[in-house]
Amino acid sequence: MGLGGPAMVLLVLAMVVLPLPAALLDILFTFNITLSIAVILGVIYIMKPLEFGVFPTVLLLGTLLRLALNIASTRVVLLEGHTGADAAGKVIQAFGEFVIGGNYAVGLVVFAILVIINFVVVTKGATRVSEVTARFTLDAMPGKQMAIDADVNAGLIDQHEARARREEIRQEADFYGAMDGASKFVRGDAVAGIIILVINIVGGLLIGTIQRGMSFGDAVERYALLTVGDGLVAQIPALLLSTSVAMIVTRMSRPQDMGQELFSQLFGKPKVLAYTGGLLALMGLIPGMPNFSFLLLAAAAGGASWLLHKRIQKAESMALHEPSEAPSAETEPVKDFGWDDISQVDPVGLEVGYRLVPLVDRQQGGELMGRIKGVRKKLSQSLGFLIPAVHIRDNLELAPNQYRMSVFGVPCAEADVRPDRELAINPGGITGTVQGLAATDPAFGMPAVWIDPGSREHAQTLGYTVADSATVIATHMSQVLKKHAHELLGHQEVQHLFDQLAKTAPRLVEDLTPKILPLSTVVRILQQLLMEKIPIRNFRGICEALVEHGARSQDIDTLLAEVRVALGRQIVQEINGMAMELPVVTLAPELEQLLLQLVQQGNTSALEPGLAERIQETLQSSAQDQELRGEPAVLLVPPGIRQMLARFARQTVPGLHVLAHNEIPEDKQLRLVRSVTRSLTNVA
Repeated sequence: MGLGGPAMVLLVLAMVVLPLPAALLDILFTFNITLSIAVILGVIYIMKPLEFGVFPTVLLLGTLLRLALNIASTRVVLLEGHTGADAAGKVIQAFGEFVIGGNYAVGLVVFAILVIINFVVVTKGATRVSEVTARFTLDAMPGKQMAIDADVNAGLIDQHEARARREEIRQEADFYGAMDGASKFVRGDAVAGIIILVINIVGGLLIGTIQRGMSFGDAVERYALLTVGDGLVAQIPALLLSTSVAMIVTRMSRPQDMGQELFSQLFGKPKVLAYTGGLLALMGLIPGMPNFSFLLLAAAAGGASWLLHKRIQKAESMALHEPSEAPSAETEPVKDFGWDDISQVDPVGLEVGYRLVPLVDRQQGGELMGRIKGVRKKLSQSLGFLIPAVHIRDNLELAPNQYRMSVFGVPCAEADVRPDRELAINPGGITGTVQGLAATDPAFGMPAVWIDPGSREHAQTLGYTVADSATVIATHMSQVLKKHAHELLGHQEVQHLFDQLAKTAPRLVEDLTPKILPLSTVVRILQQLLMEKIPIRNFRGICEALVEHGARSQDIDTLLAEVRVALGRQIVQEINGMAMELPVVTLAPELEQLLLQLVQQGNTSALEPGLAERIQETLQSSAQDQELRGEPAVLLVPPGIRQMLARFARQTVPGLHVLAHNEIPEDKQLRLVRSVTRSLTNVA
């Protein structure tokens, strides 16, 4: 199989150099026509252009083969054309006598029409589409790469799938770049066909009249027929290949081949067929028109419209009214109500309107369930415990395009999506605007626009991040699960963590629970860590800190403070990455002393309202300034008041991280950004 390409190249060179017998020319012409038919059928039945990535090479080899056949047939026509109509083989004879009726004038007209169709219409359009597609594909590459990176960061895909998508983007750019050049081969081939026809006729007339002693009329008839037959044999495969080029560069990637896609989009709507049938019926009633033909087609279109309408109604009815499997009351006795009839609340639930059902139906190409599984996997690895499965069901009480998320039966988020459009999110720094329906990204609250799928690449070139409806819902689900992670961690999940840790550190587990701390205390400490956005991946380090300090105190706030000290390096890394310098906001000594006195007196909630409001405003201002600088907002305070200020910040300044002095690793450098005094005089 690996010798096919080199063998074809050598065959092309042999046809150019060596004279070929007429029988061999018949075989090669037939092979050329077969190859063209196979190529156009291959283009029709692929799902997306990249499945036929070798098409530009096939186009080049087909063009070279056809030109080599033209040279070989020209040699035979000019050398042996005086002997008869079959001098260049039966294929050329058939096209010269049967296809055009043996009339070279008709043949010239047919050949001219084919050349005009191929050169002016098909080839010119395909060349222009190839140029535009190649340019837009290259321009859209940065946006596509950013979209892949965003999906990886959101946990929607893993590194392997990201690598496969990047490779697909590279192959797509290579393919359309190659198609841009390969389409020039077809255009040049059409020009060569015209030149070869003129050369053959002129050369045949000179050879027939001067060398062979034929009359001018006989020479014109004999060589013109052979030349036109030769031209038609070459132009028909050329037209097929040109059509293949046009089809592959004008189609979009879909989960259907071109035949199914064409039928479903062109004839898949009953209104289109109904209106078409009505128009044909009106034209069929006009006197003088071919009434039978128009009325027959009008009846066929109307009948097809009616059948399609009934099929759609039946499908919708089956989707909305699934048959119940419950036994009939007449055949089964009524059972007494018991504990088994009380359903448990799902830890995580997702309800969708009926228009969003296809997003979760894999048989209809829905990708939402796969995306949510990816989110669960990413979050489980990031947070350190297994996120419960998401129970998805439809809810006819919701709006058709609405979805709702719940945690333990309590709704916590809802939004609307449009499954027939894609959401172009403005991350800032866009270079233009796109037309669509204004919206807001439900996950992060950024401004966005619902656009047509065909405008995706254009939006990406302008700097938008474009996501389909399934990705929008999955990303929103990821943010909701992060926010409510502490609610999803219970006694059973913590017991699973202990069981896993016991495989590598059994003595640590035995010493901790229930000897030192009960399981419920460990659960509350882990929940508190998750509430403060600290992953519990380092479960062993957490347990070692609890074993060390749990014997002295079982107070949850005290143990939490010790665990945070043990996890200090991880906490700072989560906030500021690998940077050696940490920007911080501090409290003035007099304000720290006031807050310490309140904590020692047990009045952690007795902060004077005016002072609390001024502290809140200052901290909010600091957090906003740090966000504009692209830096984290960190409040550094003494250990004794960290817990009180952390609760205060969670309620008033969600983006602020509150750290204690003893949680900062020794190798980190601090940079003072602002100091908050009791009178709130700020210093930069």
